[in-house]
Amino acid sequence: MAAEKETKAFPAAASTRVPFALALSALAGCADAIGFLEFSQLFMSFMSGNTTRLGAAVSLGEWGNVTRVGSTIALFCFGAFIGTLLAAAVGYWRLAVLLGLQAILLCVGLAMPRGPEEFPIHAYPIVLALGMQNAVLQDEEGRSLALTYVTGAVVRFGTGLANLLLGHPSPSFWIQAPLWAALSLGAISGGLLHGLFGERAFLVPAVVAAILAVIALVMTLVHGDGPLVSGTKSPAPDAAATAPPVV
Repeated sequence: MAAEKETKAFPAAASTRVPFALALSALAGCADAIGFLEFSQLFMSFMSGNTTRLGAAVSLGEWGNVTRVGSTIALFCFGAFIGTLLAAAVGYWRLAVLLGLQAILLCVGLAMPRGPEEFPIHAYPIVLALGMQNAVLQDEEGRSLALTYVTGAVVRFGTGLANLLLGHPSPSFWIQAPLWAALSLGAISGGLLHGLFGERAFLVPAVVAAILAVIALVMTLVHGDGPLVSGTKSPAPDAAATAPPVV
């Protein structure tokens, strides 16, 4: 059992973990911006924003919008749920499997019917894909890097700076600013792509996910259950200030 558990952590090597995290953050920002513009200001990955919209809709009695936003939040949560179960099931193949499924789902959304305003069926596969993305770089304690939202990254960077001044910096705080920048640049790109291609712009993050899946597959075939693919020494995404750094 112990040997099986060792295959379920995300990459221990920063040379894999950091580039994948930045690429996935940019992908999420891109898809979120395209979806926000395409689907009447419905967030694809920013569930804090959708929750605020849900509360406002309830207070105004806009029940159609309540259903629309509420179903999106529920599906995103289900994506994180099923993604975590899949990651546990496939072990160190998690990168290739989850990224491959994400690429497929982003393409499937383009072929789905638009559906009624209350149930945006055409958006659901994209939301599901982005929910699953949160399981790609999740550690064995259930913690993950903030790949589809920025609040956690901004907070961790701010508290990390404070801890740096206090003399005990967290070994993971420095990546938070690049994650925010990657997601922001992805959102800018998504807005520009939507202006050029409309809903077909989702093919761009789909292609990015597919490329990452192929890279992950090759790495897994070559390196197996090595530190470039998995490992038990992966630093926790929100490591405590006193945690030892992991190279």
